[in-house]
Amino acid sequence: MTDGARGDAERQRLQGGDGDAWRRWGPYLSERAWGTVREDYSADGDAWSFFPHDHARSRAYRWNEDGLAGLSDDRQRLCFALALWNGADPILKERAFGLTGPQGNHGEDVKEYWWFVDSTPTHSWMRWRYAYPQRAYPYEDLVEENARRGRHDPEYELLDTGVFDEDRYFDVAVDYAKADADDLCIRITVTNRGPDAATLHLLPTLWFRDTWSWRLGVSAPAITASPAGALMARHEELGTMVLASDGDAEALFCDNATNTERLWGQPGPEYPKDGINDHVVDGAATVNPARAGTKAALHHVIEVPAGGSHEIRLRLSPAEAPDLAADWDRVVAARASEADDFYATLCEGATTDEAHVIRSAMAGMLWSKQYYAYDVRTWLAGDPGRPAPPPERLQGRNHRWQNLDAEAVVSMPDPWEYPWFAAWDLAFHCVTLAHVDPAFAKQQLAMVLGAGWMHPTGQVPAYEWDFGAVNPPVHAWAALHVFRRDGGTDLGWLRQVFERLIVNSTWWVARNDPDGNGTFSGGFLGMDNIGPFDRGAMLPDGVTLEQADATGWMALNCVSMFEIALELVQADPALEDMALMFFDLFALIARATEGSGLWHEDDGFFYDRLVRPDGTGWPVAVRSMSGLVPVFAAVSVPRDRLERLPRLRARVDAFLEEHGNAAEGADVDLFAEAPSTRGILALVDRERLRRIMRVVGGEGEMLSPHGVRAVSAAYRDHPFVLHAGVEDDTEVDYEPAESTTDLFGGNSNWRGPVWLPVNYLLQQALRRYGEAAGTTVLCEYPAGSGRSATFTDLAADLADRLVGLYLPDADGRRAVWGGQARFTTDPAWRDALLFYEYFNGDDGAGLGASHQTGWTGLIANLLLERIRDRSGG
Repeated sequence: MTDGARGDAERQRLQGGDGDAWRRWGPYLSERAWGTVREDYSADGDAWSFFPHDHARSRAYRWNEDGLAGLSDDRQRLCFALALWNGADPILKERAFGLTGPQGNHGEDVKEYWWFVDSTPTHSWMRWRYAYPQRAYPYEDLVEENARRGRHDPEYELLDTGVFDEDRYFDVAVDYAKADADDLCIRITVTNRGPDAATLHLLPTLWFRDTWSWRLGVSAPAITASPAGALMARHEELGTMVLASDGDAEALFCDNATNTERLWGQPGPEYPKDGINDHVVDGAATVNPARAGTKAALHHVIEVPAGGSHEIRLRLSPAEAPDLAADWDRVVAARASEADDFYATLCEGATTDEAHVIRSAMAGMLWSKQYYAYDVRTWLAGDPGRPAPPPERLQGRNHRWQNLDAEAVVSMPDPWEYPWFAAWDLAFHCVTLAHVDPAFAKQQLAMVLGAGWMHPTGQVPAYEWDFGAVNPPVHAWAALHVFRRDGGTDLGWLRQVFERLIVNSTWWVARNDPDGNGTFSGGFLGMDNIGPFDRGAMLPDGVTLEQADATGWMALNCVSMFEIALELVQADPALEDMALMFFDLFALIARATEGSGLWHEDDGFFYDRLVRPDGTGWPVAVRSMSGLVPVFAAVSVPRDRLERLPRLRARVDAFLEEHGNAAEGADVDLFAEAPSTRGILALVDRERLRRIMRVVGGEGEMLSPHGVRAVSAAYRDHPFVLHAGVEDDTEVDYEPAESTTDLFGGNSNWRGPVWLPVNYLLQQALRRYGEAAGTTVLCEYPAGSGRSATFTDLAADLADRLVGLYLPDADGRRAVWGGQARFTTDPAWRDALLFYEYFNGDDGAGLGASHQTGWTGLIANLLLERIRDRSGG
């Protein structure tokens, strides 16, 4: 069951048999389909150049569509989105604009302001909002000024251009309310925030994704005009869907087909994809006078007085559905009220500010569900009857992943900057989504671990730029959280993913510990530039890198798989062998960690280690998040459950007796008598954790006002320099904001900022230690303060610092806004939350991708946990 007990309408949909039908239409349109790997058919793999923004209005996509406030069915056959024109822009605003990776001084970066305001899990109710300037959008200025800036300069943002001065912008809100699973009432409200009346061209647009020109013998569907001026979209699978408006609108038609004449000077369709754009902006005769095509829009021209608003009502529904006005007001009011009930139940006991952050985070999570299609074999070879792609591609990106044939609605990290699934991000998404839609969370985890996704060798695909990259094995940890959030009863699903995770664990061990000694490598492992060099690169002279984080990640996987086995063994005692196997692997890692030199006794911290062929080596002694990952590997389990497993007890007793000295750094306290009713299995014992917390808890080191930094602030004035002899001297300094290096594209930074996923894992591990240790172990915290705290206290303080990123302080200021004046002071902006990729290590300002609710949505988990603790639940 989902959180709460009230049987409101949205929960009845989720728990009843019609939940899938109500999910059929949702916000599955991407914010960006141009510049992606899937649309790149070049020889050199330069996706940004092959399909740039300038092509997007004129060129049909192969794999998926994009748009503003976009909606589609779950197979993205029919799409709806909003197009806008202020009378000054050179093109219609049909999609969000941003800089490509090479254009941005810190990598790709969207240059628009929009918000995912609200959504229920079935998308029975959704709200979206966009700030559209009334002045000409400064496309060239943004590109040119950011090109002039270097990595040490701040990014040039849309607000910096002055285009919003005097509040000359339209505040555009779109509400969706479903009258039934396939019947959508749509309300568009345009507010003029400026001092003068202004005209807006508003074009709700309906089109079919091109599924016909890529396949032989497939006919195109059609959109035509009804006698009343509505749009009628006929599709052999969907039937006839009608888009009607209550406004004064002209129906315009073209085809979702590439304008080859504009792009390449070759003859093409008479009314191509950009036909409506050219007609509205330039007055060209590029719309079909026969009022038919595969793309159409209802062109409204509205005059909005200063400070006033204009509302347009639409309905997208089957042809046999009631007319636009029928029950429209009742449906919209009912769905909005049901959304309020749903979140009131979820946030019961929350303050107004806490509830607002939780609901905003969930809205971002739910709006980030996107249709994703990628058949790698077809993408490499090309479509039948079409020109063959360059042969270089057959040995290029993802050529080893021809098993991958994906088509699904997927939770994306960020629907503009990262409009593709990322496997380790997805694990964290599911842990948050399980609070509102555990069925979807379970489906997502089973999907990415299933056939057609996971490689036959057992590797989970990383992300489309490089499916073969190695990501942290966090899916077992996530599966356990989702299982419990769903009520802890779906053992069939848990066993399904457990069996797939055994295959993945086997691959991970073979790939990253080829010698079988219990210490692991893996490369960058998602923490891009955290080291002084590219940790995935081949080192000279046979030197290898043993990684503290890789070893810690596998230990987390082991203890999570051990805990899953303990859940499953209740129904199938034969699975005790699986618990034994993962305990044995954990024991191997514990012994290896003790003898490998990853733990630095003098510094009281874990470090990566460079190793020569003769076995000698030296630490890469950077105090960073890499050295904290071993702490994440901690689970606490009921002692009474363990007592029912005599073989496991015998194995643990033998391990402690035979290897006590070798494993004294681990915490294996599963059976001993103790004040706590819960045992603990952890890679780091409590005394070592106390020493680690001297670094983590030092406010001049890793502890910031808003979480734990990825790299110690001690390197601000005294950078770490590696004199290794394996390559030129390299250094790690403390960079609290954007990256100043170009490692991994330079669009992310792990050398100082605060990242939610690893902070959440640390906070959860501290809670586990607190459950086992109670008040018997105390730490000085913050370091140097003279105050003592339990591990439970540490977990609570870390959670408070993290939620402080978004909760307003006593002056009403949110740390996430940093020095952005409009977001801090403007009543129309200050409570409209954006969930950033990471946060400034000094002041908590949001950085990186601006709509990465994905794993930053974990802020909702922390708040819900805080509310539960406060209520004694």
